[in-house]
Amino acid sequence: MTASFTLSQARRIALAAQGLAKERPTGPVTTRQVGRTFARLRLLQIDSVNVLVRSHYLPFFSRLGPYDTAIADRLAGRAPRRMVEYWAHEACYVRPEHFADLRVWQQRKWVGAGRLDPALRHDLEERILHVLASSRPLTAREVAARIGHEEDVPKLEWGWNWNAVKRVLEGLFEQGVVSAAGRTAQFERLYAPTPKVLPAGHDPLLLPDREEAMLRLVEAAAAAHGIASARCLADYFRLPAKAVAQAAAALVRQGVLDEVEVQGWPGPRYLHPAAARPRRAGARALLSPFDSLVFERRRLEQLFGFQYRIEIYTPAARRRYGYYVLPFLLGESVCARVDLKADRAAGLLLVRGAYAEPFAPAATAVELARELELLAQWLGLGGVAVQDRGGLAPALAGALGERLQPQAAAEELALPAASLT
Repeated sequence: MTASFTLSQARRIALAAQGLAKERPTGPVTTRQVGRTFARLRLLQIDSVNVLVRSHYLPFFSRLGPYDTAIADRLAGRAPRRMVEYWAHEACYVRPEHFADLRVWQQRKWVGAGRLDPALRHDLEERILHVLASSRPLTAREVAARIGHEEDVPKLEWGWNWNAVKRVLEGLFEQGVVSAAGRTAQFERLYAPTPKVLPAGHDPLLLPDREEAMLRLVEAAAAAHGIASARCLADYFRLPAKAVAQAAAALVRQGVLDEVEVQGWPGPRYLHPAAARPRRAGARALLSPFDSLVFERRRLEQLFGFQYRIEIYTPAARRRYGYYVLPFLLGESVCARVDLKADRAAGLLLVRGAYAEPFAPAATAVELARELELLAQWLGLGGVAVQDRGGLAPALAGALGERLQPQAAAEELALPAASLT
């Protein structure tokens, strides 16, 4: 008989799988706690937008509270690395054991040098690999200087204004030949041959069987979800939907996953047998726009009743909620959202808009205020200022004991020239 769950039960299973069902641990956050959180999530999406803080730092704060971001930097930039960069959901930090499996299935050739003249591409590849083999990790600009490549690239208002060297490096990155050994303060990748980056025991030349790789990735996605549809499983690592559905069915036959039903969430759902089934969820967290809990928008709406989209690329006058909007999780409810900006010059965390969902509990403003104060403290900011935009703003300002600030004029924040990488 197929097991059946209520929506509330499914929400709690999903939150527990993502490390968002319990209150945060007390005391200083350790390297072990950060490492275990990453092992649970299996990936962190990377993005260069820094209006608040780099996106890959936020999921650890959401789950663990204030922590030293140098811990995450060490996990990604110091051997033996426990976080390595590769394409997954988008540009991501992934667990090293997923690297070879993802290489088999990721097809991001559009980011590389496919449109370059083949002779130029081949020549640059040889010269780049020769330089990287005998040097410390280098940025694309440093590689271009080492090989003496000069090129005029037109400045774009936003987007990827890459020269040929950067395109070839990204092609080699997509192939898994070179990897990122770290990032500069300006968030530029430091490229190195993959054997110098992957931990010992991970063969950079390994190309596993495609079907076996898919089975491992789908099980990993299922463990990170707790309970999910085939669409959710495909979206986590951005894998082909048909192949994922076939792998999920095979894992059910093997007893690795259970096929279940969720009342009010139609269609077959897949439950990882190891998923915790808490009776209540007691977390309080602001979620990055790139948090893995909110990756799949249809799941977020069907499971939590929360409609969400990222409006970074929407013209300012047409944005509904704001530029960098974080969902707010309280218990098992995603009940509000806030448009945030770290005003480092003024030493303030700016709430440029605050909005409650119709089902938000009465304590939403008070709990959100506590979370914003904690976030400001973690970011080294002296306080929180709430602007008069959104129905939750007055109550939020009152809960913070602050005067509501006048609504700011619509601001078109500049997009980075090389988003994601």
